[in-house]
Amino acid sequence: MVQVIDNRTRRPGQEGRPAPGRGPATFTAFGLAAEAQPIAAGLYVVATPIGNLGDISLRALQILAAADAVLAEDTRVTRTLLAHYGITTPLVSYHEHSNEAVRERMIHRIREGQALALVSDAGTPLVSDPGYRLVEAAIAEGLPVVPLPGASAALAALVVSGLPTDRFFFEGFLPARSAARKTRLAELADIPGTLVLYEAPHRLAESLADAAAVLGPRAATVARELTKLYETVRRGTLAELAAAYAEEPQPKGEIVLLIAPATAETREAETRATMDDKLREAMKQHSVKDAAALVAGETGLPKRDVYARALALSKEALG
Repeated sequence: MVQVIDNRTRRPGQEGRPAPGRGPATFTAFGLAAEAQPIAAGLYVVATPIGNLGDISLRALQILAAADAVLAEDTRVTRTLLAHYGITTPLVSYHEHSNEAVRERMIHRIREGQALALVSDAGTPLVSDPGYRLVEAAIAEGLPVVPLPGASAALAALVVSGLPTDRFFFEGFLPARSAARKTRLAELADIPGTLVLYEAPHRLAESLADAAAVLGPRAATVARELTKLYETVRRGTLAELAAAYAEEPQPKGEIVLLIAPATAETREAETRATMDDKLREAMKQHSVKDAAALVAGETGLPKRDVYARALALSKEALG
């Protein structure tokens, strides 16, 4: 069954109205006070700035001011945003550890005719942020879910990366441990689009090195602290960026890592790196000839080329 929710349609008793117990909702923009129009009951998924407080839409301000409550990942962070725009809407903590009972209370409030605005600490909610299960629950109840688009670190980084934007894949955070990280990167290797990843500052150099080892000499971009005072965008190959960040003090702030899709050149390098790893492992238990035959069978590469590479690796190992 296809479910259609028309957000222009009001249920009885859910017509747009000021929040109970509050006077007219207002917000301030460009030094001027504005009155927010009443809004209908529902869950409003509101994008907020990723750094620069000016990167918020007038519609978002209207919804945040008119809502009965703002559901915030960290109320301290959101309180700063609301205060900047003179918004006094009550804040409710809603984060990744919120349980089913909390979600049910929020759903009950919407059923009773309230409008709730869901925000994350920065950017678009649900993108590497909590909120999915609340949206899922509202949809299951047939309640309106209204998107308010806006800032997103992933998209902001993509458009300044200099990498292909016609196709991209958002992965979020890679695993914290190197072995698991390399496994996941190998799984992403054949995606025909730019990879968009988030990374913690203390893991950036190691993640770049792992990506270089798995994906070869692909072009990449590191975007840090976008829209903020110390915004930086660095471009180069994965290996170049890995070396640069390994030699420098640990970076600070929010980081987006973008990796170009494979080209014929990088695919050849990736294949060679994979072949080398397989050959080294096989030669621990087999002769050079037998190891080459095994790897040729696994990879589908010409036996002559694999054998030649096995001989070269064997000589390197002997010094």
